[in-house]
Amino acid sequence: MIDFERGPLTGITVLDFTRVLAGPYCTALLADLGADVIKVEPPHGDDYRHIGPFHRDGSSALFEAINRGKRGIVLDLANDEHKAVAHALARKADVVVENFRPGVVAKLGVGYDALAALNPRLVYASISGFGQDGPNAARPAYDFILQAMTGIMAVTGDPSGSPMPVGEAIADISAGLFASWAILAGLVERQRTGHGRYIDVGMFDTMIAMQPILVARLIATGQAPRRVGNTHALSAPFGVFRAADGDFVIAVLNEKLFVALAGTIGRPEISADARFASDSDRLAHEGELRAIIEAWSSQRNAAVAVATLVAAGVPACEVQDIGEALASEQARARPLLQSVKHPALGELKVPEQPARFAGLQRGSGRPAPRLGEHTQEVLAEIR
Repeated sequence: MIDFERGPLTGITVLDFTRVLAGPYCTALLADLGADVIKVEPPHGDDYRHIGPFHRDGSSALFEAINRGKRGIVLDLANDEHKAVAHALARKADVVVENFRPGVVAKLGVGYDALAALNPRLVYASISGFGQDGPNAARPAYDFILQAMTGIMAVTGDPSGSPMPVGEAIADISAGLFASWAILAGLVERQRTGHGRYIDVGMFDTMIAMQPILVARLIATGQAPRRVGNTHALSAPFGVFRAADGDFVIAVLNEKLFVALAGTIGRPEISADARFASDSDRLAHEGELRAIIEAWSSQRNAAVAVATLVAAGVPACEVQDIGEALASEQARARPLLQSVKHPALGELKVPEQPARFAGLQRGSGRPAPRLGEHTQEVLAEIR
């Protein structure tokens, strides 16, 4: 009988040489699904341990969130004895993940060639800013740099202002997400072939892959999309609108929704107005359409305007910050954070991957490791 109460990656061991964000995010997703992730840190620890905000015990909230569910050991890979331990761990591992600059892990003796010679079944993933080859491979990469280089900043912000980054480290997150997806594909392939595979994930590449709509528009028109602010580049009404006490969002993408909107705001006749006859017409007269909508919404609080529109089947919502989103009825019904028992902080909330697996209780139950916390435990397992 199948045991659905165990994580789908139970029995998979991941040797994790990553630090900061992209790599640790990848391995945290694997840990969420039951993989035994052994995080290898240098004696001074992952740089994210030293970046705030900090909890009252001095631990980094970022490190706790991104390294949940893992076991932690300390190895100085410049030390031959420690390098031998890494090799012993690789012999028993299923997956290795690293996110150093290209060439660094080879110098440290834990690159793909060295470890695959010890264990040909390894699925080995390297995450870097620009991939393992190409003219920019050796360049340092930060999320902000990748956002600027891949087009996402060029379409974000007010058209009359400066380009702006997305408000999350989306380049790091996308690289970690795609790396975890590729690793799972590698494990499936290994079931068929008996051999592992090397995987090269570049943040530049993943950011391009995260923008299929922009790429399609470029291919179709030959023109790179530009910033449109709080409107939509192709549709109207689609954007942020003013209410009596704040802002809210409307998203209308077809004629049926526009007819419903027009009736809801007491202006059914505009659905037959030639200026608003099609999506492209509405976009061309977006300012006039906005004035009509805001003449209605400015007389109402945002919550009332949204409730009225949603009741009529028109997609609308208030603009929420992350605290409001996590406190919402939707988030309470489908919890997106997990509770772990932290040795100093007690019950601590940390993120968790979002997919629901039938029969599997969510929550890894393990906080991020203290520096070197599981070193002796892991060493005993390879002796």
